[in-house]
This record gives sequence, structure tokens and C-alpha cells, in this order.
Amino acid sequence: MALALAGRLLMVLLLAGTGVAAPPPPQVSPSEATVDSITAIYNFGDSISDTGNLLREGDTGMLRYTTGLPYGVTIGRPTGRCSDGFLMIDFLAEDLGLPLLNPYLDRRADFTHGVNFAVAGATALSTTALANRGLTVSHTNSSLGVQLRWFKEFMSSTTNSPREIDKKLASSLVMLGEIGGNDYNYVFLQPRRTNDRHDPISNATRSAESLAHALSLVPEVVQSVADAAKEVLDMGATRMVIPGNFPIGCMPSYLTAATASSPASLRDGDGCLVSFNVLARAHNERLRRAVGELRRSYPDATVAYADYFAAYLEILRHAPRLGFEGGAALRRACCGAGGGEYNFDHNRLCGAPGTTVCADPSRRPSWDGIHLTQHGYRVMTELLYRRGLACPAAVKLPRQKPCLPVS
Repeated sequence: MALALAGRLLMVLLLAGTGVAAPPPPQVSPSEATVDSITAIYNFGDSISDTGNLLREGDTGMLRYTTGLPYGVTIGRPTGRCSDGFLMIDFLAEDLGLPLLNPYLDRRADFTHGVNFAVAGATALSTTALANRGLTVSHTNSSLGVQLRWFKEFMSSTTNSPREIDKKLASSLVMLGEIGGNDYNYVFLQPRRTNDRHDPISNATRSAESLAHALSLVPEVVQSVADAAKEVLDMGATRMVIPGNFPIGCMPSYLTAATASSPASLRDGDGCLVSFNVLARAHNERLRRAVGELRRSYPDATVAYADYFAAYLEILRHAPRLGFEGGAALRRACCGAGGGEYNFDHNRLCGAPGTTVCADPSRRPSWDGIHLTQHGYRVMTELLYRRGLACPAAVKLPRQKPCLPVS
């Protein structure tokens, strides 16, 4: 299971931004009658759900283009979201009749109906824990532990007692992730110094070693997520969603690297890289077990596992029915450079000079080779929260299909 992935490619998998202020997303007024008694959402995570925190941290990394058009093109302006428009967290808030979540670092924002603590590039493990494993984090120190501290500080500053926090959380939904993918990405980012220069991953032997290193992180990463969940549940949370990882071996960024350096890389029946999906499955299987343990420890709370892996495979396998182009377009980034099979060039990311945007982003699942389009995220939201791929259901929505039994 050789992985042939250049170091600079994996650098782009960790979202960076700039300190340039972006206009806020449009807000909607909460419904007079809340959906399933949910009055607020508290979200933790990374670039899959960041609505502007990294932008406000002021990082000036390789993905600085995400703070300007064409990011946000479908909604008319960039907002710090890694897409052409809105994200799953936005559609879920809309489904619940709540305003879109403002980023925590926008201190002038209204947090009456929830807060988004997610930061693009964030890790489940602290920078110290990763450093102890020989891994350097280059973009943000706002790991899950930092986000959890922000959450506690927010709750303490807006309530008068633990009892009041408990009452507030009783009518709230907590989204804990997706987070953890960047911990594994940093394994592949670490350069090896040869002849007084840093060489990227360039051969099958080192790639296999990196995969083994990433796999060794899985227990610690999952435990970090489980520990954070316990802390929030102990504070009074009654409804929580913990998402797994995507099938990363299906993403244009990874597929491009494998094609360029090792065209014979093993692929599965969906055309995805087996080696990367082995890592994603290992994370997800362990996370499922941890979620099961949380359910047993907190029988009065609903703790759902959101199967991002299965939802994305549904998109690949049933694309035309879900509103996407079929065939090769499924694995081609809408915004990018280089054309070819995947339209992804790690030297020219979406928004950089020489990149182009497809005519209709809603027809593609992948926006920039790393993140999904607005339509991709809309379909993911539908599959997860109305079609039974987030189980047991943490909220009751109209037209919601029942989940399969969970252990």
C-alpha cells in the first residue's frame, strides 16, 4: 500500500487564511417555534465547518486565496468558508430554524443561538502532543483542546452557575467534529533532510513508513475526541453529533499526487486510493467504538455518529440522482488548474493566478480538490440528517428516515 504524496501537496490539505476581514454571511431570524426544541448549536472542528475563525487568526499560509473570490462565489462573497458557498453546519442550522453560526473569534457577533469554535487546519491533539511524536504544526494552535477551553470560557461568561450551563445545553445541539484528519496530514508533511535541504515524500518506502506512523496516531486522536465529548456531556449536553472522516483516498488532491508519482497505486471499486482509505476506515472504526462507549456511559444523552465516509461514497455511486455530473467529473475539482483527470495542481490552488472555475459548481462534488462545493455539502447534510447516516438521530427533522439500529 504505497503512498506517493509530495510534501507540498499535503501542506495544502491544512487550511490557511489571512487576517483580511471578510463580510459576514447573511443571517436568518430564528423561527418562533424551534425545531425539536433546539435553540442553539455549538460546533467544534476544522475546515469542514470553520465559518471564519482561521481568517480572523491571521494566518498567511498557502491557502490565502480562500479569503477572496472565487471562494464564496455562489453566495456572492467570501466569508472564510472553504467552499463556493455554505457548509454542512450552515444547512443544519437552517434546517433547525436557527441563524448561521458566527465564528467565535468575531467578538462583535451575536452568539445567542450558538457559537462556531471550528478552526481550519485544527488538530484533535495539542501541538505539544504532536511535537512529542515528532510532528510540527505550522498553521494554527487552535486544537480541539483550545476550542474546548473557548467553549468553557464562553459558557462561564454568559451564565451564572453550572446549573444554568446545564439548562442551556439541555436545549442545544453539540457538533464535535469532523476533526482529526489534520493530525494524520501532518505526518506526511514532515520533511526529511537530505544533502542540506528538505525533501518531500518521494518514495514508496518512506510513504509506507508515514502511513504506519499515521495509523499509530489513531488511538490517541480518537481518545482526544472522546475525552472532549465526555467533558461537554459532563457539563450537561444532551444531544451530540460526532462525525467520522471522509474517504480521503477519493479526493482529487490525493488522486492527483498518486497519478503523478505512482500511476499504479492500488484503487478500489470506487476509483479511490486504497491506502488512504485504510487510514480513514481505521480512524472511523475506532471512533464508532468510542461513540458506543459514550452512549453506554451517558444513557440519558443522544450521541450520534455521523458517517461522512458512507455519505461521500453515496455521492460517488449515485451522482446523477443527487444532481451531479457523472463519470470523470466526479473526481475533478471545480476550481483549480492543470485540467486533466482531476484539475488539481498543488502549485496553483483555487483562486491563484491561472486557475479557473467550472461553469456550474453545483454539478461537482469537489470545489477545490480538498473541500466540497456548496451543493456537495447540501447533499451530505441531507444524507446524514434526513436519510439516516447520522445515528441515532440527535434531532428530529421533517421527512427524516429512521436510522438503522446502533449498538
